[in-house]
Parts: sequence; structure tokens; C-alpha cells
Amino acid sequence: MANLKEIRIRITSVGSTAQITSAMKMVSAAKLKRAQDAIIQMRPYAVKLQEILSNLSASLDASDGIYSQVREPKKVLLVAITSNRGLCGGFNANVMKQVRILMNTKYATQAKAGNVHMVTIGKKATDFYTKNKFTVIKSDNLIFDGLNFDKAAPIAEGIMEAFAKGEYDVVELVYNRFKNAAVQVLETEQFLPVLPPKPVANKKAKSVDYIFEPSKEEIVNDLIPKSLKTQLYKALLDSHASEHGARMTAMHKATDNAKDLIKELKLTYNKARQAAITKEILEIVGGAEALNG
Repeated sequence: MANLKEIRIRITSVGSTAQITSAMKMVSAAKLKRAQDAIIQMRPYAVKLQEILSNLSASLDASDGIYSQVREPKKVLLVAITSNRGLCGGFNANVMKQVRILMNTKYATQAKAGNVHMVTIGKKATDFYTKNKFTVIKSDNLIFDGLNFDKAAPIAEGIMEAFAKGEYDVVELVYNRFKNAAVQVLETEQFLPVLPPKPVANKKAKSVDYIFEPSKEEIVNDLIPKSLKTQLYKALLDSHASEHGARMTAMHKATDNAKDLIKELKLTYNKARQAAITKEILEIVGGAEALNG
């Protein structure tokens, strides 16, 4: 059994850790409120705009819909969205694991040929893929410092330009979608080419006939790029809110575990102290008996 001094040092150390994790939990809770409000306000607009985009792309000719052209996926671009800091459970590891699964299954042939490239958003993804010699064509580790649409738009524009030039045939986003403070859902979402609307079960597919005003060309040149930028911005907001939710949950569990450990250490300390007292009493009694004898 460890001596009393060692146990006291461990109790003090674990107590300090519990204070740090509790403070981090409160900070993440405060940041989560702002991030949650942002994604909740943004999501209905982004979803409806994406629906319009899908219907619009389905109604365009192949020559008009440059962002809806389906090509053989010879070159693939994966956009991995993580956080800049750790201590948030499996938040970052899940994204990296999903990227690995895509490379080993869906895009195994392209990966073996070296035709799977990466765009990393967040320091954790940048460090991991750079260290492991992946082809990272662009990284952004500062976007979450005051995240807004103007910061997300240039990244989307670069990806769209590369797709339009034929540098990539498929672009997919991998990120965590915010569900609630305790639950984050890992998403793999095709960014380009734009997918047609999915048929709803038990409902007949309806063809959407649009009247273009002022003209189809202007609508295509304005709405589709804006919708794609909004889609990426929504993914970033989702990931940002998910990060704070994951960190708050992780720090809450860490604080609870630290408190439980302190209880166990105090119990061990009291047992050791009682054993030491009992031993001293026995020594005193034994000495007294020896003197009396």
C-alpha cells in the first residue's frame, strides 16, 4: 500500500485536474450556445437552398450544369473538417477514420494510383495528413477564429474551380453534423457533382418545371455557386457546434471520473491512516506489556 504522503500528492494532483476539466466544460458550454444558435438558424435556409439546387441541376442540360456533370471518378478530392484542438473525445479521430474507410473501400483504386487528394480544415487534420505524407492541396487552420460566410466562400470557390477545370471528378465532405450537445453524427456528403433530388419513398417522383427569370444562364451562374458555398458553410457550422458539444461532454465525463477517483483515493488514504494508527497503538501496547513483564 502506498504511503500517506504519496496518496495526499495524488489527491491534490487529481483535484487540480478536476478543476481544469470543469473550467473547460463551462467554457465549451458557453461557446456551444453561440455555435448552436448559428447552425440552427442557418440549417433550414441551407437545406431549402440545397433542395432548389438539386431540382435546378436536374432540369439543366449537360452543357449548362457544369457542377452537375457526372464523370468517371478518376480523381477524388476529400475535404476533412476537424478542430484545431483536442480533448473532445473521438470527434477528430472519427473524421480521420471515415476518410481512411473511403480510401480503402469506395476509392481504393484511386488511392492506390495516388489520385485521392485532401483539403484539410482544422489543425488536427492538417497535422495528421501532412505527417502521414498525404497529398494536401490546401489547408486552413484559422477559419474557426470568427467563423463566417466570407471565410468559407473562398475555400468553396477554389474547390468549384478545380472541379470545373476537370482536376477532380468527385468532391466529398467528411465532418461531424451537430444533433445535440451530447450527440454528433459523422457525415460523408457529396459536394460535387451536385446530386439530383432523392425520390421519397411511397411517393411518385415529380418533375419540377422552372420558369427562369431573368434567364437560365444568370440563374445558373448565380444560384448554384451560392448554394455550394452555403453548403460548405453549413458543414463548417455543424462541425464547429459539434466540436464544442463533444468537448463539453468529454470534459464533463473527465470531471466525474476525477471526482470518483478522488473518493477512492480518500478512502485508500483513510484506510492507510487507520492502519498506521492501529500499528502505532499495537506498538505502544506491546511496549507497555514488555515493561510490565
